Amino acid sequence: MSDSSRDTAEGAGWGTADPGEYQRLMPTEVQKISWLDPRMLWAARNGVLASWFGDPTGRTRSRWVAQRAAAGAPGDKVIERTDPDRFSFLVIGDTGEGDDPQYAVVPGFLKAGQDTSFAVLASDVIYPVGSADDYGTKFFRPYQDYRAPIYAIPGNHDWYEELGAFMRVFCGDAPPLAPEPKPRALTRAWWRSLLWRRPRSTDGQRLDEARKLRSDPAQQAVQPGPYWAVDAGPIRIVGIDTGLLGTLDAEQGAWLREVSRDPRPKILITGSPLYVDGEYHPCEIEGGGTVDEIVRDPAHRYVAAIGGDIHNYQRYPVQVEGRTIQYVVSGGGGAFMHATHTIPRVDVANVTERDFRCYPLRGDSLAFYSRLYGRRLRLRRFFTLTEAEAAAVVAERLGIPLTRSQQATTRITRRTRLVAGLLGAGRRPDRTARFRLPVRKIYTSFFSPSSATYSPPFFKCFLRMDVFPESIRLRCYAATGNRAQEIDPPVEDEVTIPLV
Repeated sequence: MSDSSRDTAEGAGWGTADPGEYQRLMPTEVQKISWLDPRMLWAARNGVLASWFGDPTGRTRSRWVAQRAAAGAPGDKVIERTDPDRFSFLVIGDTGEGDDPQYAVVPGFLKAGQDTSFAVLASDVIYPVGSADDYGTKFFRPYQDYRAPIYAIPGNHDWYEELGAFMRVFCGDAPPLAPEPKPRALTRAWWRSLLWRRPRSTDGQRLDEARKLRSDPAQQAVQPGPYWAVDAGPIRIVGIDTGLLGTLDAEQGAWLREVSRDPRPKILITGSPLYVDGEYHPCEIEGGGTVDEIVRDPAHRYVAAIGGDIHNYQRYPVQVEGRTIQYVVSGGGGAFMHATHTIPRVDVANVTERDFRCYPLRGDSLAFYSRLYGRRLRLRRFFTLTEAEAAAVVAERLGIPLTRSQQATTRITRRTRLVAGLLGAGRRPDRTARFRLPVRKIYTSFFSPSSATYSPPFFKCFLRMDVFPESIRLRCYAATGNRAQEIDPPVEDEVTIPLV
């Protein structure tokens, strides 16, 4: 097994002059997504409008579900598979930017997944707004050689054009929804409708051609809607749609409670992680209750809850009434990398730094962003930190030991500390509770990197889940964009989850 980032700097992808061959898979012309582009922000305006004028996704989702039920989809929304008691599947989140970071994941994804039964896409299948014409280069082309079905749950970006393209691709070529009646003038819904982005009438003209890239019968799957359950071998996998704002409507909440009563052990796949960045987000359900209340109920037998949306890997093993539920963030499938160095010293739900895992390591994240902003601001000599300097200053600020097993202590200078502070490197939460959130949003959300501004290592990842009658083995594989990690994808984290 190859070195991981926890072993060596080379295992993290630093210092290599041997780039991977993933670019051979890419189209000759690649759309560059930049979230600094005002046109891109305007195209993705529906999330902001929903937060200002009310979120219509629950009502729209109900209409999609009703349409699928009328077309013969199972009422319980359960997909029955015939997998044996021992099988494997992949989980990959936030994939569809269609550029280098997404395609850099593909070689390792195919290699680690060559014997898997299916894959699940957890959130944001297509950026920036889920358009049907983007599925060719951002879904069908990159995964054309994955020889098994792919199921998906939508993320907020898939909802920016009312989920029409997602439903066409994953839900039996669902026809467009009939338009809703116009709202009364001067109401909140009326103001929202004036600015709301809807699919273009010409969207999807290239979709039939794109489907040919995944046309083998072994690759086909039709799911009953944007939320579903899959019965596979000894487990049930439950996928929920958290829409634009990360919540569940009452109808989906009632379904989740019902489908969770099945006696099999379960894994939840959600577009909004329940634990992330050292914080707890239980996910509210319209009408009362939360998703995590359902997950924690011992009668429901959830053993893991995996969420996308945040573009890195995190794992929180939370003790709940004498058992452990693994809360996982797995959104590193292709979009720009969300920083991990802004995560404070972890102390949530009795999970501490000793138990917490993340990828990239915080030091690698800080080194990555220091190079990025050194280039962007033309201040490379000031901003750029080596991976050793970044790891050392993060360890100092958090009061934790160095993570990389062969890492030597590096002298920390005033410049190193200043750069770490400017780039929002985490500190103890009791010291920076008010300062941490604004810094994280400014430096790692609003100024998110795009493929036009950075190069390997990309610090992407995906999960392989090996299911046995008595346990599930979860492994997080890394993809850096370098050839060494394509040939032998390193395992960044591994845990065995008991089912009995």
